[in-house]
Amino acid sequence: MNSAQEQAFSHYSDGVKRNIVPVNDTLEKALDAAVADFPHRVAIDFLGREFTYVDILEQVKRAATVLTMCGVRRGDVVSLILPNCPQHYIAFYAATYLGATVSEHNPLAPPAQLLEQLKSNGARIVIAWEQTIEKLTENTSLHGFTYLAVDITRALPRKSQFLLKLPLKAAKTQRAKLRGKVPPGVHSWDNQVSHAAPMNLGSLKGPELDDIAVLIQTGGTTGSPKAVQLSHRNIVSNARQVEYWLTDFKRGEETVAAVLPFFHAFGLQLSLSVCVSMAATQVMTPSFDVDILLAAHSRHPITFFGGVPPMFDKILKAIEKRPEVDLRSIRFSVSGAMPLAPELAKRWEDTTGGFMIEGYGMSEASPVIAGSPYSEQRRPSTLGLPFPSTEVMIVDPEDPDKQVADGEVGEILVRGPQVFAGYHNNPEETANVMWNGWLRTGDLARWDDGFLVMADRKKELIINGGFNVYPSEVESAVRDMPGVVDVAVVGMPADSFGESVVAALVLEPGAKVDLEAVRRWTEGKLSHYAMPKSIAIFDDLPRSQLGKVMRKNVKEQLQHFELSSGQWRQKLSDASSAASARFDSYLQSIHSLSGATQEQLKAWSEANSAQLDRLKTWVNEHTPTTEEMRSFAESNGITVENFKTWIAQLTTSKPSEDQETESGDDKPVAEDGNEPAAEATTSNATQSTKAEKEHPINDAKDAK
Repeated sequence: MNSAQEQAFSHYSDGVKRNIVPVNDTLEKALDAAVADFPHRVAIDFLGREFTYVDILEQVKRAATVLTMCGVRRGDVVSLILPNCPQHYIAFYAATYLGATVSEHNPLAPPAQLLEQLKSNGARIVIAWEQTIEKLTENTSLHGFTYLAVDITRALPRKSQFLLKLPLKAAKTQRAKLRGKVPPGVHSWDNQVSHAAPMNLGSLKGPELDDIAVLIQTGGTTGSPKAVQLSHRNIVSNARQVEYWLTDFKRGEETVAAVLPFFHAFGLQLSLSVCVSMAATQVMTPSFDVDILLAAHSRHPITFFGGVPPMFDKILKAIEKRPEVDLRSIRFSVSGAMPLAPELAKRWEDTTGGFMIEGYGMSEASPVIAGSPYSEQRRPSTLGLPFPSTEVMIVDPEDPDKQVADGEVGEILVRGPQVFAGYHNNPEETANVMWNGWLRTGDLARWDDGFLVMADRKKELIINGGFNVYPSEVESAVRDMPGVVDVAVVGMPADSFGESVVAALVLEPGAKVDLEAVRRWTEGKLSHYAMPKSIAIFDDLPRSQLGKVMRKNVKEQLQHFELSSGQWRQKLSDASSAASARFDSYLQSIHSLSGATQEQLKAWSEANSAQLDRLKTWVNEHTPTTEEMRSFAESNGITVENFKTWIAQLTTSKPSEDQETESGDDKPVAEDGNEPAAEATTSNATQSTKAEKEHPINDAKDAK
């Protein structure tokens, strides 16, 4: 144990022990215990529908029967390509009870990427969202996989399910966002589970501690696709470390916001491990949506919130206009995946009255390595202190045998029960990151009185909205674009979103390439968060003596342009102006097709000025492609049909019965009771727009 870590222990909160008791139970034992101790406690609130722990276990038993009938045995891989939903939770635990390995995937990842992951991981069964299956099988076969399709509307409240089936435009629009076309040969997961007999889980041998429980897809810090193998021991140990750290977390009493995606290590550990172990209630949403989240908060006041900085920022901005919202039930919150601005942390604490702490980790560590102490000894802008039973060294990046002096910058090495079992079928990459039992994180930091302080990332990973963007992957997608000679991709500061993806391009003589063309070219090749948000044109890229592009120098040049002459900022402004002009042109085409007069157009614009301002702000900030803009406008009710309806309402003293029915149908589609549906497309163009979503299953354009 080094002296710096000894200093770290002195800053531990009262009651936090240096070491956890070694774990003896596998993941599914936590669900057994929650059912035994809190059978009728609400485990999940999903858009207004509640599932108790007994309800969940009953569905898990049926799901285990389905998987067994599909041939799943201990050690097999079951791939889940799903948003956050009860079916995801149930399928995860059904596979776990059988001793299978769950492979988690982003449902909005490009189809080619998903197929590569499925083949590499050796999936026996693929349980996926209908829209994902539609993408994966478009113009192709089933690729030899056995798919089971999930209809997430089956988990909605009964009233919402009924309203979605009504022959109304609003219901049709909502169905299109939530459902997909399933090809022949693909069975319904929901039907199979509902008709299956419950399995006697006690008769199963079950998994062992060192069996692989989960595969998390990652590019590491190099960008090459890999699957992180996390054993039951890894995940359960990390959950126990978190529980030791959060001394105020009371079993059977907490309500947690389940907004982080389960395919991400942070979301998986929090929602599918810690919350189950602590028998918490989870308010679950398929994507991060402030309106839906606050509606859930009114039903089940949230006490713990784990998220990324953009989520906290959006919630705070939303409640500025909603003084009736009270967040003071949130006693403590954890921010991870990207740096948290001290001023944002203070705003959140002032609003909630609770503690905000930061965590540091990576998928290879299940994921938590360190965090701020749950006390007044917190130090903003640091990575915090190593967690219990977690050893940390800072070494010379070129010579891991040599520890650097306290205060000097070096690479973070980690050892503990949460450190992964290696990359799936990839011993070479595993050897690259493991050194004598220690995990090489690739992050550079220094000790400061026992606290870890990040200096820089050893690799040039970009963190955009909490998601990893690998420059080499983006460069590969852009480099073969017509007119492009060379490209370097870097991350530039972007307020609470962390970093924005910027592509520095060298063009062929006479070639003209704009941002819209780049985004159109990369669509389908990259996830939405990896697509460039801006471009800069270079005469040549800075290179080392060996000819390697120096991304650091590219970034420095961009910063210099912005600070000294505004040149780079002007390029972004030009791109935004062009996008705004395209949006105005799109509106004009909608009005023309509807047959509106200039007087009607003027009246409509005046009546909807606030909504138009919000839409234009989004367009200016995100510079979408024309297709993205069309989808975004349609998802906010700007269509020829809706405009015609508005004109009809304008020119008659009383709306028709059909119009009243359709407009009124928007409110309860996604929520039960009195809560409005946050994602419903309305025939009334004055309906307020939604904030852009943080992570996958964003809005209509992202779900297509």
